[in-house]
Amino acid sequence: MSDTTTDNTTTAGDDQDLGAAGSQMSTAPVEDAPSPNLPALGVIGWARWFWRQLTSMRVALLLLLLLSLAAIPGSLIPQTGVDETRVADFRERHDILAPVYDKLGLFHVYSSVWFSAIYILLFISLIGCIVPRTWQFVGQLRGRPPGAPRRLTRLPAHTTWRTRTDAGEVREAALALLKKRRFRAHVVGDAVAAEKGYLRELGNLAFHLALIVMLIAFAWGQLFKSEGNKIVVEGDGFSNTLTQYDDFKSGNLFTNDDLVPFSFDVKEFTGTYERTGPNKGTPRTYETEVTYTDGPDGDERRAVIKVNKPLEIGDAKVYLVSHGYAPVVTVRDGKGQVVYRDAVPLLPLDNNVTSNGVIKVLDGYRNPQGKKEQLGFQAFFVPTFGGSASGTMLSQFPALDYPVLALNAYHGDLKADSGIPQSVYQMDKTKMKEFKDADGELFKQLLTPGETMTLPGGAGSITLEKDIKEWAGFQVVQEPGGGWALGGAVAAIGGLAASLFVQRRRVWVRAVRGDDGVTVVEMAGLGRSESAKVPEELGELAGILYDLAPGAPDPEPDATPSEDPGTPSGSGTTKSTDPDPQAVPAEGAEQQ
Repeated sequence: MSDTTTDNTTTAGDDQDLGAAGSQMSTAPVEDAPSPNLPALGVIGWARWFWRQLTSMRVALLLLLLLSLAAIPGSLIPQTGVDETRVADFRERHDILAPVYDKLGLFHVYSSVWFSAIYILLFISLIGCIVPRTWQFVGQLRGRPPGAPRRLTRLPAHTTWRTRTDAGEVREAALALLKKRRFRAHVVGDAVAAEKGYLRELGNLAFHLALIVMLIAFAWGQLFKSEGNKIVVEGDGFSNTLTQYDDFKSGNLFTNDDLVPFSFDVKEFTGTYERTGPNKGTPRTYETEVTYTDGPDGDERRAVIKVNKPLEIGDAKVYLVSHGYAPVVTVRDGKGQVVYRDAVPLLPLDNNVTSNGVIKVLDGYRNPQGKKEQLGFQAFFVPTFGGSASGTMLSQFPALDYPVLALNAYHGDLKADSGIPQSVYQMDKTKMKEFKDADGELFKQLLTPGETMTLPGGAGSITLEKDIKEWAGFQVVQEPGGGWALGGAVAAIGGLAASLFVQRRRVWVRAVRGDDGVTVVEMAGLGRSESAKVPEELGELAGILYDLAPGAPDPEPDATPSEDPGTPSGSGTTKSTDPDPQAVPAEGAEQQ
């Protein structure tokens, strides 16, 4: 048996000799070389040329790169669909740059014309690439591996030996061996043709199909998604209707009927924090116990919502995203009548939950002269006060160790009836007057739970109750297509791995009886791309087949070997003088 040899030099004549056996082992289209003296392209010709360019894999990869680059401004520049407040702030700070961004659509990148154009062109390009290649691949699966070329020694990896085993028995043994190794194999004439590695092209097609699925899922999710935020105080509830949200954003095709019908009540929020060490104040537990109902007639159920562990109700997911304190205050007028009593959610300013907000008394209050007025209090709250010696109203720890509420008092018109929407966390002071203390300064006071601040001039009082509640901030998200996008991503990774690590290859085994009665066995392999795996695998197969059809002694040196009708002269077949040679891997063959 001769050594397995590799030949990396090919010529145009060699390619013609390979015929169908050497045809491409992928579904990638072959670009024809331009012919001289081509006639001028007409409208149809230009349209066909444009379509071929658009559906080429190069253009698809280029469009995918452009889509990635186009998404960068959406991450760096504030977007109206994400945070309109930041966009408004950007406009105020950049008088020259903001109009340019408006014209380019950089404040709404993902819905801009140019981003949509890249997205649609990529979608069309991928479909144009995949559909014809899929049908071509199906045709290859339905067909059989092509027959052996006339000169197997022209292939990159080949080996040959002589044996006294009958040619038919050699072919049967080769067919059984190749099928055992999961090759698609059959006998064509005097040779066995086999092929393996279809998973490579299947993975390639699966990767691009997965990209299409991900694009569709992303577009579907953007068009029909909804996202809303709501702060709920312990003991209060929420119903999934548009009017219940503090803020709400949705896709262009989303309607109110798409909201999943459910409601929940917040029973208790639990937060624990690291007490000592370098991580002091770091949250250890953030969870909210709720009772919820799925649908208007659903049964009440209990659940615990934790960070990164949302409550899933139908297509909606309820995330726990924030937390703060809601001091309970009672406001009385000058006659001692209660005009306001409620828990007031305050917004945290730092990790130790230093919070601020406003308390608005809109109805029911009359000043000492009996005239209707409105009261407003600027509120600062710290769950753990550092004491007056600290000199600052900053919390020292996020838990309720030493709660203190600082209040500044105002009276007048809060402009709540102007028809202009107002934030519940801010106060319009344009028509408000400060309460003054004895020194003529702004009237303000620090309160601990149970203490009361009495307003000057018999204007009433405000009491910080001992019951300080906590609130939880929830984000309710409906984003259809998320499962499809995840499945597409997993399929894309699997397809890419198959296309990178699986090699499609063909193997032929020819066995022909010579004039001297000895069978000449030839084996050759061909891969889609140059790789050491083909010679290695061919050497292993040849070694096994050689054991089944052992080599015969070579003819005497002075004898003239007969011409093998299956191997034309000049084929380059080499014969070893070793009576029992073994096939060697390609690495060794390349050095021989």
